Amino acid sequence: MTRIPAEPLIYEFSRHLPPRATIAPGGRLLVESEDALSGQISSPGDQRDKSTVPKSNPVNGPIEIEGAEPGDVLSVRIHEIQPWRPQAATYTGAPKQLCEWLGTDVPPGGHVCPIADGMIQWSDEISIPYTPMLGCIGTAPEWGVPTTGPGGPHGGNMDICETAPGATVHLPVFVSGGLLFLGDAHAAMGHGELSASGLEMSAVTEISVDLVKNRALAWPRIENDVEIMTVTSGAPAERSIARAYAELILWMEADFGWNRWKAYDLLTHVGEISVGYYDGGSVAAKVRREYL
Repeated sequence: MTRIPAEPLIYEFSRHLPPRATIAPGGRLLVESEDALSGQISSPGDQRDKSTVPKSNPVNGPIEIEGAEPGDVLSVRIHEIQPWRPQAATYTGAPKQLCEWLGTDVPPGGHVCPIADGMIQWSDEISIPYTPMLGCIGTAPEWGVPTTGPGGPHGGNMDICETAPGATVHLPVFVSGGLLFLGDAHAAMGHGELSASGLEMSAVTEISVDLVKNRALAWPRIENDVEIMTVTSGAPAERSIARAYAELILWMEADFGWNRWKAYDLLTHVGEISVGYYDGGSVAAKVRREYL
């Protein structure tokens, strides 16, 4: 199986970059990615220093998919996410909106967290289950070059916990070849990612990519064996939540035979949301398959 090295580190979803790999639909790849801190916190005592490395969330790509054209969909199956190094790193990033109530005297808080036996040693007293996911996954838009900071219709930095092994992420294709990027793996992340730094991890991700012809998507979708969900991004958050639920209802109508207003009624009672980085407004609206 082809393995794509993490370097050079890329911080944008650009159609102008040459492909790192080309695969046929159904093909598998191993994709390395550096952690979101660009490897700055790798040993005890290290701290994040944006004066020397100002960018965050490097991704690997683009990956070209043969036959992909605008108006198609890439269905990216995440088979496995393994630590490239047996550790994660985090720090207490700027509290931003929380400063109003917490103040601004936040310590740097950088520390390394070993990963072993399915657990992350966050401190001497607390261990957290290893629940890996990808913060960034997306395709190159046909206009403009988004960075790895925000999410958008192309995917991008969605930071949705369900972008995890066992999930299939459906992404719109805007340019020939699809041009897929992924990275920003987390060993674990809480909903909202308050400090903008999850348990950041260099990783090797195994994916396969299928191609769905002539089925345009407005926003990314994620599904697994338990639930389906639609993802939107942007502020204000209430607008993203409303749009995500609307996209989910339209999916239920188109693919599962639901009347849209019956689906609207049902989701009022059983719908759930998953929250990405709170300051970016990425949310997933989801429903369990048992209700479909």
